[in-house]
Amino acid sequence: MNIGIFTDTYFPQVSGVATSIKTLRDQLEKQGNQVYIFTTTDPQVERNVYERNVFRFQSIPFVSFTERRIAVRGLFQAYQIAKELNLDVVHTQTEFSMGWIGKFVARNLEIPCLHTYHTMYEDYLHYVANGKILKPVHVKQGTLAFCYHLTGVVAPSDRVLTTLTDYGVKAPIRVIPTGVNLHQYEQPDTADLRRQLGFDDETPVILSLSRLAYEKNISESINAMPKILEQVPNAQLLIVGDGPAKEDLEEQVKTMALDDHVSFTGEVDNNEVFRYYHMANVFLSSSDSESQGLTYIEAMAAGTKIVVMTSPYTDELLSSRALGVTFKDPETMITNVVDYLLHGDEEQDPDLLAQKLSEISADTFGQHILAFYQDAQTSYERTHEDSPDFSN
Repeated sequence: MNIGIFTDTYFPQVSGVATSIKTLRDQLEKQGNQVYIFTTTDPQVERNVYERNVFRFQSIPFVSFTERRIAVRGLFQAYQIAKELNLDVVHTQTEFSMGWIGKFVARNLEIPCLHTYHTMYEDYLHYVANGKILKPVHVKQGTLAFCYHLTGVVAPSDRVLTTLTDYGVKAPIRVIPTGVNLHQYEQPDTADLRRQLGFDDETPVILSLSRLAYEKNISESINAMPKILEQVPNAQLLIVGDGPAKEDLEEQVKTMALDDHVSFTGEVDNNEVFRYYHMANVFLSSSDSESQGLTYIEAMAAGTKIVVMTSPYTDELLSSRALGVTFKDPETMITNVVDYLLHGDEEQDPDLLAQKLSEISADTFGQHILAFYQDAQTSYERTHEDSPDFSN
């Protein structure tokens, strides 16, 4: 099968969407398919540098979200390329520029168009004029407009499914969580990484790993450190990532005089991220804006205990303390972090972990997506067989 993935976000940009697309591409190619990425230009990628099966279209930074890009041309060029590649299916990964180009291509090639709804946009309205212009109703209208005439929609979690259903999306929706390459998370030696970070083998390390954005609520994790240190005096909070909130978070650490217990690594290469999960004793997230929470799955794949904000998705994912726990308030968060730092090694359930990992593996992810493509092709052909032909 020849598959065209249309996205505004792709490597070298660092995001959960880029990681999800790379995982999908690897799995589809592993199953013998040809995958072509249609995406935006990027300042970190030289124009004449060859990227296998990647086509980039002229773009500009997105308003108020400058590390993301919006294509400003390429509609007919993308169509011509896709036609020459003889695409069988289009899979869009954005509701913006490249997503609309993907829909145009699919419609004109008369092939199925599926879409993955990655982002809960109502959690990001503050990026545009501090939330004074765009409202939740605009997100609903925009979502309905984009999802109109799609062959199918992938929801990474039940939360996304519920949101799209409430919006009134009519296209068939399947819940298919992004998978993780489990082989990458086989136990590495983390002693050297700990030494590089200034930790010894016994240092209790709390890991926060995400884009440093305000909606991730990393400030709440920092706020919790004084009470955690009362019970675990040598605890360290390691914040991995970069983003618009970084300077404010660093200032918060200085103001609270936590410099000796909170450190920032900046952005880490995606191929090295697994080492940080393995190095940590606990993975902590105060975010309540995740559509799926790929970092939660990555931490689980590394066998690291997880403490995250409660939601229908996380409550189902973390069905046992042997995997992790959810919290509703700062006090519960602190209690659980301290408990894992002091007694985390005592709570193990290898069989349950193995079962969960099989459900969230990259192999399972790829198989489910490919099955959706095949069903979409059948549905598309059946629908268009019933449609009158006005071409003559």
